[in-house]
Amino acid sequence: MSEIAANISVDSRNSIDRQDEALPSAMTVALVQLALACGGFGIGTGEFAIMGLLPNVAQTFSVTTPQAGYVISAYALGVVVGAPVIAVLAAKMARRTLLLALMLIFAAGNISSAMAPTFESFTLLRFVSGLPHGAYFGVAALVAASMVPAHRRARAVGRVMLGLTVATLLGTPLTTFFGQSLDWQVAFFSVGVLGLLTVVLIWFYVPKDRVSAEAGFLRELGAFRRPQVWLTLGIAAVGYGGMFAMFSYIASTTTEVAMLPETAVPIMLVLFGVGMNAGNFIGSWLADKSLLGTIGGSLIYNIVVLTTFSLTAANPYLLGLSVFLVGCGFAAGPALQTRLMDVAADAQTLAAASNHSAFNIANAIGAWLGGLVIAGGYGFAATGYVGAALSFLGLFVFAASLRLERRDRSAQAV
Repeated sequence: MSEIAANISVDSRNSIDRQDEALPSAMTVALVQLALACGGFGIGTGEFAIMGLLPNVAQTFSVTTPQAGYVISAYALGVVVGAPVIAVLAAKMARRTLLLALMLIFAAGNISSAMAPTFESFTLLRFVSGLPHGAYFGVAALVAASMVPAHRRARAVGRVMLGLTVATLLGTPLTTFFGQSLDWQVAFFSVGVLGLLTVVLIWFYVPKDRVSAEAGFLRELGAFRRPQVWLTLGIAAVGYGGMFAMFSYIASTTTEVAMLPETAVPIMLVLFGVGMNAGNFIGSWLADKSLLGTIGGSLIYNIVVLTTFSLTAANPYLLGLSVFLVGCGFAAGPALQTRLMDVAADAQTLAAASNHSAFNIANAIGAWLGGLVIAGGYGFAATGYVGAALSFLGLFVFAASLRLERRDRSAQAV
């Protein structure tokens, strides 16, 4: 892929320069990916479980469902703030040590969320729980990519993110089911326990690493001097808000639009999770073949399936199919993460972590705009139209990135 060859990062070059025999064994790589994916599973469960439990949270704290949706935005804001701040402040910290610290904060935030006495304190604790999210995924992606040959980086990143997608398939539906059957606080306590389990796995399986002598916060901040970093983050922040606009209110869409019982909500979450896993698997494979083609194609795909969601939400069977297809749009996740690693040069940690800030800006924008549309009387099904519009705007950001890419290639050829 010429775009990778032109912009390849320092960490990626190191992977290329090493001979295959110098790479860790397959068993070592698998155990590291398992440990990192476990953290992704906990983070994904904690992030998405609230979406199926919004009505329950609203009832407990005596607020409306759209008001309860503010806690989704609070978590997303925590990710947006935490990813760049932590990446810069921890620039001289070993990656293994940083991963351990991040998961300890995540575990404490979720266990405390389960014990929040008021809606205001619960919202604040969701913000705190979101702080480690982006930095964790960014550092985990760098660790995973550094242990495999360069032509398999996207698939290594995809396996780390598999924890996130499996969470939507298993963790989120299970915690939603038990949260509805017992108490929604059980969901967040369980997520905290998963965070502690990840700490143990990282401690045993992720090898110790040394910090580069050149590492520092000024080098990390250098990522934001590169236009392609901003454009790639913009694609994620704008283009993928649609998934969250739809998914944030999937519980109410299921019960109030499709007129299904509350017990059908976990089924919809499973369908979304199956779609995300399929998208992650296919998308990471495609990204190793054509990085930019995967990103651009997924934006067009999202426009189509999100529009279909709005048109078919009243039909229970077509709603389920649409939810699955929207979940498949996660195919762009590994591609965008790898793209950032390519365009960030030596500012790896900040750029990689900021990808999840961008996705959670998308989360916040999607949940907010979806709430506005619902409050305006257009109904829960209209969130799909909001998502399609956001994906359409994302295409313009993607076009700007392509144009800059071609201009830079032309300048290098002169």
